[in-house]
Amino acid sequence: MRALLWVAALALCSGGPLEDVVVERYSVPDECAREVEHGDHVRYHYNGTFTDGKKFDSSHDRGLPFSGQVGLGRLITGMERGIKGMCINERRKITVPPHLAYGSVGAADVIPPDTTLVFDVHLLDIWNTKDRVQTSTISRPQQCKRAVQRTDFVRYHYNGTLLDGTPFDSSYERKQTYDTYVGEGWLIKGMDEGLLGMCVGEKRNMIIPPFLAYGADGHGTEIPPHASLVFDVLLVDLHNPKDDIVIDNQVVPESCTRKSVPGDFIRYHYNGTFLDGMPFESSYQRNSTYNTYVGMGYMIPGMDKALLGVCIGERRRVTIPPHLAYGENGVGDDIPRSAVLVFDIHVIDFHNARDPVEVQVTHRPEECNMSSAVDDLVQYQYNCSLLDGTGSAFLRDLSSVPHRRDYERPQEVVLGADKVIDGLDEGLRGMCVGERRVLIVPPHLGHGDISVGGVPPNAVLRFDVELVGIQKGVPKGYLFVWLEEGPSELFQALDVNKDQEVPLEEFSAFIKSLVAEGKGRLRPGQHSDVVIQDMFNNQDRNKDGRITADELKLKAQEDAERSRHEEL
Repeated sequence: MRALLWVAALALCSGGPLEDVVVERYSVPDECAREVEHGDHVRYHYNGTFTDGKKFDSSHDRGLPFSGQVGLGRLITGMERGIKGMCINERRKITVPPHLAYGSVGAADVIPPDTTLVFDVHLLDIWNTKDRVQTSTISRPQQCKRAVQRTDFVRYHYNGTLLDGTPFDSSYERKQTYDTYVGEGWLIKGMDEGLLGMCVGEKRNMIIPPFLAYGADGHGTEIPPHASLVFDVLLVDLHNPKDDIVIDNQVVPESCTRKSVPGDFIRYHYNGTFLDGMPFESSYQRNSTYNTYVGMGYMIPGMDKALLGVCIGERRRVTIPPHLAYGENGVGDDIPRSAVLVFDIHVIDFHNARDPVEVQVTHRPEECNMSSAVDDLVQYQYNCSLLDGTGSAFLRDLSSVPHRRDYERPQEVVLGADKVIDGLDEGLRGMCVGERRVLIVPPHLGHGDISVGGVPPNAVLRFDVELVGIQKGVPKGYLFVWLEEGPSELFQALDVNKDQEVPLEEFSAFIKSLVAEGKGRLRPGQHSDVVIQDMFNNQDRNKDGRITADELKLKAQEDAERSRHEEL
């Protein structure tokens, strides 16, 4: 019966007045963006009945709307007149008199001669061969640094409907963006055209005529032939295979004595987002920096490249295209396929395994008669912090790394005695009393890759130190050293009362007199009585509380032999 609508009306001769088409618009949408005009192509559903209500044809029964062009004689004249001015989703009852339908001839055995026809029409689609893709911007970001061009790769979400609002597809329902190249023939022509000029985050409405969509064939069961398509598109991502990383929003410290190079170990904080601003990861939320080597393939290539040439304390934003990130595979549920990644980075510190302690002298007295050395007992105050300026408070419980200056209670340490971290020990050497220094201690001379009392693993430390006192020391393993030539007859000098025995009291008085006269030096870091007691115990071979000439002679021989052996 479909052919009935394609047959041209026959001319009739009648002496009486002719009736015209009667149109009843019983359902009209509130908005009508476009009305049917001469030359338009239309797609509509209909039920065809006689005036008594008997049905003779129905597109609904066939499950396929009728498609045709208005004004070229391909429809019966009454139908062409009846659908002009219709809007999408409008419903009309069109009553067509015989002379504007099939006249006195009828149509085969279906429509008798001189029959009035009634069509209940629901308009689904309008288009014209002169149409182009219609785009309207729903929303657009205030800043648009880059717009879609041909050969770009895009990721976008969309809802797709027919012109009457019937949905046929949605990326949101699949929970996955549509990812493709633009202008390379991977999309329908209308979508290729409609995406051009879009910014990430922009929302567009696109109306695509059938000849720029799926044409006369349609697509599957969802998109019928000759269907205009409506897309609401949200552009999520955009890049080009030729893209390199982009670095912007740089904040570089005024003082930058060194920039990172391949092989450096770096600690940095970051916030990671996609191009549309949606976050996917943050080191701040984990309360832990990301620690790794630079330029050695331990990171995605784009990040490896972005962290070369940075300064400690620098902040920068880096945009990494997918071919320099996680590529076409993405990472689990967190990073989609072919996603551009944006990182806001704060470089906390970096170092190299070959780095020494960096010493910056900020004040040195004009007169310096004595400087600190290994085995000396030094007194000092200092602050300790991380290179980003934090950390002075969390070092409070570290016995090996004091947390703050305390001028009433300076710290004391014997240099070279493994009582503080190596970097601090080394940095305190060669100082004068009153001298102030800044020490930058790399982790291999600090606490290494372990966390100690709140100090993060692999942290570079900064010490602001001031030396307030020096007590010259004695070589390792010694309790006392002579500063002048000792007496030739040592026992006689010790045995004040000449009773051939030296008790602790005589021994102690003798040693203290040497120290007072500047002729000898006790090991610093302990009370003199404790050191002298140890010295006495070493001489008192039989532990009877007295030293004899033989005990002193034997001990002297052993010391000489030990000294000769060490020299050899």
